Amino acid sequence: LSHPECYGGLVFTSPRALEAIKICLKENSKNEAWSKSLKQRWNTKPAYVVGKATASLVEEIGLSPQGEKSGNAEKLAEYICSREKPNSSALLFPCGALKREVLPTALREKGIPLESLTVYHTAQHTDLQESLSSYFSQQGIPASVVFFSPSGVKFCLQHIQKLLGDFINNIKFAAIGPTTAEAMEAAGIPVSCTAESPTPQDLAAGIQRALHVQNC
Repeated sequence: LSHPECYGGLVFTSPRALEAIKICLKENSKNEAWSKSLKQRWNTKPAYVVGKATASLVEEIGLSPQGEKSGNAEKLAEYICSREKPNSSALLFPCGALKREVLPTALREKGIPLESLTVYHTAQHTDLQESLSSYFSQQGIPASVVFFSPSGVKFCLQHIQKLLGDFINNIKFAAIGPTTAEAMEAAGIPVSCTAESPTPQDLAAGIQRALHVQNC
């Protein structure tokens, strides 16, 4: 972040990457440098994002997001490729350890340099199983279960399957987007609906349609 002159812009595909950036900027010396000059220098370059949640966090650190309507990595890659020239300065991509290769591969094929930097790791919450068991015992069997990421499927699904038992065939499973839906299908879970875009409104509309079919 201290060397905007080395990069052609920024790429963010998750709110967690922005949380990592904000932790960096909390240090007094870096915060001052960011406010005095770095923010303005980065603002002369694009900050590409997926989704509104990530865009709002980009705005919080004083940058102007682009591409928020893309909704997923595939569409963001198309958007970036339409705006960037091959062999220009690399785009800095702070990302998670579990990032997919869709965006890096698409940019590489177009000759657009991307420098990936792992800034967070995804891990299972220590209280996950206990929290799920507590929910089911207090609230009963839900009408629908929504997954927001492939890692959510990876960490939660086995526990949910045990808790649902034979009721699993009565549940409508929803996905926030196509990437999560693919992970659900790979795990053998039927996807009742996928949000048209990763927003609360589109997700709610998809769940409502899925439950209406079931007359819930």
